[in-house]
Amino acid sequence: MRGTSRGERVWFTPIGLAIKPGTRVRFVNRDAGNSHTATAYHPELFDRQRRIPTAATPFHSDFLLPGESFEVILTVPGIYDYYCLPHERAAMVGRIVVGTPAPALLAQAKDPGYLSEAVLAALPAVDNILTEGRVYAEDAR
Repeated sequence: MRGTSRGERVWFTPIGLAIKPGTRVRFVNRDAGNSHTATAYHPELFDRQRRIPTAATPFHSDFLLPGESFEVILTVPGIYDYYCLPHERAAMVGRIVVGTPAPALLAQAKDPGYLSEAVLAALPAVDNILTEGRVYAEDAR
């Protein structure tokens, strides 16, 4: 989790990540001026549209102050879209691809649902994540 010194821009880095099932992911707030969350798109969390695998447990870090961290182990293969609760409107979002997603999940990842154009534009393509392993905000667009 990063941000500019005056807070006019915030982002996850990397913004896209490919991992194997069972991998522990750590979110660290490295933004000295803002608190952030790592929150899965899921109806149980702030009534959002599900954008994680059906069998996956939704995750929410709560607010992380600068220097604090949160870990989650992602075991269910698929695509996990997540966001920062206070900065979703600023398109502070990310995508983790666990294993090799089924073709139906690839189509689901492209479904805009209720997401804003800015959020959709910020999410890196699954193919790019799988090819690169890690995608950074500068490369995602």
